[in-house]
Amino acid sequence: MKEKMKSFFGACLKSCKRLCGFLGRACKNLFSGGLAIPIIALLLLVVFNLIRDPGFFGIGISHNNDGNAVLSGNIITIINGASELVILAMGMTIVTAACGGQDISVGAAAAIAGSVFVKVLKAGSSISVGTVLLAFAFSCIVAMIFGSFNGSLVAIFKIQPMIATLILYTCGRSIAYWINGGATPTVDSSIIKAIGGFIPGIPVPTPVFIVVVMAILFKLLFRFTSLELFTQSVGINGGAARLNGINPTLIKLISFIILGVCVSVSGCIGVSRLGLINHETLLIDIEMDAILAVAIGGNNLGGGKFRISGSIIGAYVIQMLTITLYAMKVASTNVKAYKAIVIIILVVIGSPVVKARFGKLMARISESRKRVTVKGAEE
Repeated sequence: MKEKMKSFFGACLKSCKRLCGFLGRACKNLFSGGLAIPIIALLLLVVFNLIRDPGFFGIGISHNNDGNAVLSGNIITIINGASELVILAMGMTIVTAACGGQDISVGAAAAIAGSVFVKVLKAGSSISVGTVLLAFAFSCIVAMIFGSFNGSLVAIFKIQPMIATLILYTCGRSIAYWINGGATPTVDSSIIKAIGGFIPGIPVPTPVFIVVVMAILFKLLFRFTSLELFTQSVGINGGAARLNGINPTLIKLISFIILGVCVSVSGCIGVSRLGLINHETLLIDIEMDAILAVAIGGNNLGGGKFRISGSIIGAYVIQMLTITLYAMKVASTNVKAYKAIVIIILVVIGSPVVKARFGKLMARISESRKRVTVKGAEE
């Protein structure tokens, strides 16, 4: 009986050791992949909300103003509300990786793109699918032009990205104001409502589908071109990239143009949600959240290797944090302060210093485990 118990406990001990080894390798791969911080942050927020309110993530069916059955609940609000931020975070990741800096003008540029979108819509006698596509094309072109302007300052004139984009950050909303003559025109159209809300018969918010499409486009772009490799090479060492036949100036310009497309899509979604253009409030302060999403996603803000998936998760972390604070009845004036505290903690945990120390700790644990194993085998 004693021998059976001993063999049983021995088998349990071996299983525990294997499980610990598996978890250790999984954690090591997770941290080396750069997705540990955003995933852990997301899981902590999920657990916190489940403890605070077990029904926080409940999904229900409700009816909107048009009488259509749609999905509702905090999780839908988070996924839907983060759409513009997720799209901007994707573009911001490319710029950060290529240029080693961030574009702080994306909110103002989105206001310009939204103003152009509304201007073209209002120019027609009626709003049809063709008119909407034409308006989006014009807004996209304008946003890409402004992106090229920012990119030229960075790539050609070697101005630090945050300083270069400070120009458009300062005057962008004034330009948006001039485009529509200082007015805030409304857009009354079922098509626009469907873009910013729900397509009749489909209970999932339309912006969620737009995010999925944008993510697929980025995936295809990296899959069938060498842009990802070239961007990382330029961000790590532009001089070495040039010696290997890569044009750093062109890559940086392309990164800002891609961000311009993301800005246009986000601006059009924002306008469609409201049914009007308000140059003062459209995506206000979203540039800071986009930069933080990139940082939380484990990307190096100094350029180089990047993960779009990390930035996407980071954007949802920020949105979930915002909704959580509102659900806790935190005053809107205090939300930014609480967000800043949590985000500082996440960024510090994800810093290279902390990662290096964690790596050393994991190496020590692994080494001590090997010593115990060898000692046990000798005995």
